[in-house]
Amino acid sequence: MTEGPVGVVGLGLTGTAISERLLQRGYAVRVWNRTPSKAEPLIERGAEWSDDPGASCERVVISLFSSDAVAEIVARMNATLRPGQYLIDTTTGVPEHSVSMGQRLAARGVNYLDAPISGSSEQIRQGEAVVMVGGEKAAFEACADLWPVLGKRVFHTGRCGSAAKMKLVTNLVLGLNRAALAEGLAFAELIGVDPAEALNVLKDSPASSRTMDTKGHKMITGDYSVQAKLSQHLKDVCMMLEAAKSAGRPLPLTDTHRQLLERAVAAGLGEMDNSSIVEVLRGTTAE
Repeated sequence: MTEGPVGVVGLGLTGTAISERLLQRGYAVRVWNRTPSKAEPLIERGAEWSDDPGASCERVVISLFSSDAVAEIVARMNATLRPGQYLIDTTTGVPEHSVSMGQRLAARGVNYLDAPISGSSEQIRQGEAVVMVGGEKAAFEACADLWPVLGKRVFHTGRCGSAAKMKLVTNLVLGLNRAALAEGLAFAELIGVDPAEALNVLKDSPASSRTMDTKGHKMITGDYSVQAKLSQHLKDVCMMLEAAKSAGRPLPLTDTHRQLLERAVAAGLGEMDNSSIVEVLRGTTAE
């Protein structure tokens, strides 16, 4: 399925990167955002503004901050939703919300796919992200042309909600990788090792991770231009802890990570790139 325009609702870091990818691949793109001015750069590149992309698009990509925001937007689109449409929700949200959303929309013949993306906005823009998709297999296959646009690798994880769960798992490990790198570089500085040299050694050591390629230079230089907001990851970490609590088990490393992120937000780093967590571990923020 490649005919017809694709709608994009939500033009934050992820939604903007997705829109750019769609335009690059020759798709007609109709965009909506709560703050219309954010759409202007995309409109200059060929996108069209739409007050309701669902009214004119068979497939709509949703990219918002939270499950509550998704529920609000889908409610706004309610009057124009119709059987045979596909809503592709890239929001990192609560798995139970994805399940209930899928069930409600299926009753109306609307296909809902929870499709969170693992990767920063820059990785999405470069086509290097990983996409996890939950929902009916037929709906997943019907959108086969879109998955290479959204990411380099795509995994169909099962029913609605399964991808939202998988995204929490990947974000847990990714976030701890980032925190471990930040602490390692802060430790290097503390004991008199040049952090740039430490990063070079780490990249070629058994401790290596892809996080070093994407966040190491930013941590060393203090370049916290946003690829993914620190406050967004704190929201995700709180969802992880709530899910684990519901299952009756603690996540001790993740709970420590939460405390570090909360200190970073309190220090005014919430709207900066998540690599700025290194400032907490350097001790440059107030306790």
